[in-house]
Amino acid sequence: MDDIDLGFAEERDSVWLTNRYFPSKVGGKPAWLDLDKLPSNKELLCDKCQLPKAFLCQIYAPFEDEHNFHRTIYVFVCRTPNCQETNSARYLSAYRSQLPRKNSYYSEEPPIEEGNALPEINIAKKLCFACGCLGPLACSRCRNMNYCSASHQRAHWPHHKKVCTSENNSSSENIDVILPNIRFPEWEIVVEANDPDEKSTTQKDEESMEESRLKEYQDLVAAGNAGTLKDIPDAELDKYITKSEAVDDKFFRKFKKEVSKDPDQILRYKRGGNPLWIANVEQTFGQNPEIPNCELCDSVRRFEFQVMPQMLNLLKDDHLDWGVLAVYACSKSCNIPADKGYVAEYVVKQDIISNESK
Repeated sequence: MDDIDLGFAEERDSVWLTNRYFPSKVGGKPAWLDLDKLPSNKELLCDKCQLPKAFLCQIYAPFEDEHNFHRTIYVFVCRTPNCQETNSARYLSAYRSQLPRKNSYYSEEPPIEEGNALPEINIAKKLCFACGCLGPLACSRCRNMNYCSASHQRAHWPHHKKVCTSENNSSSENIDVILPNIRFPEWEIVVEANDPDEKSTTQKDEESMEESRLKEYQDLVAAGNAGTLKDIPDAELDKYITKSEAVDDKFFRKFKKEVSKDPDQILRYKRGGNPLWIANVEQTFGQNPEIPNCELCDSVRRFEFQVMPQMLNLLKDDHLDWGVLAVYACSKSCNIPADKGYVAEYVVKQDIISNESK
């Protein structure tokens, strides 16, 4: 495999995961980059159920030039069980935001991550108290609490009603209650360069021996040599029969081999690289996934990163499942129109399916 960067989840206090520190993270509320022109509520609705998608993760991925000095890609997912579709990213979306080094929100100097964390940089827009996206709807009683939708207001009402009618109620006095059906648990994503060194001699020897024994078994079966087969233990035969019936065996074995080197990886980043597919791409999609060009500049979109199935362990949501979420973004990271702060990019979702279900 080409050298890539791997992302791992680490616990960190939320005060360090705000927009001030340009985080990469899973869950919580989005740490918005452009603080003025946020995605509209309509853009973040699921096409199928018309409910707001949940913020899944964000990756800080600058181009490190003056035009794209700050750059973050956000991924959202619908959590409605009936909206989950096999090998379809219809209920997912990704957005890119970027800023030059000199901008009206952030200092040109990098933030200092020592001592006490500084407060997040305030957004002039009203945000949903439940999810952190645009919140144009105000509580009709107190007018001090905002939401993106009626569904999020209803979900938060059991907590908000305790202070809604109090004389001194203000949004700053409300405790930020995490609603598990709306927000995922928050984790920092720490990205590290992957060491492309060769595998250990022991690991290579084991794989070589396994391949040799599998070939021996296949040769014996082809020759119909029943007398020799009896010398191979039943457990060993079962092992190879299972392998021969495995789904997309070549792809899945490659996937497992790469992941086994760093089992805790939740993300793989390689701008312009290729995804590590979990199954045969042509069998999954009928052909290689067709990635549309950038709608703004018509440049090709290139692979940027993939979300691994290990991330599911952090989300505490049994309705979600995937093998690979591959995110493709404009290869030029082109200019975003002045009236927008976020533009849609493209997600491919691949699952692993048993042969019996095909």
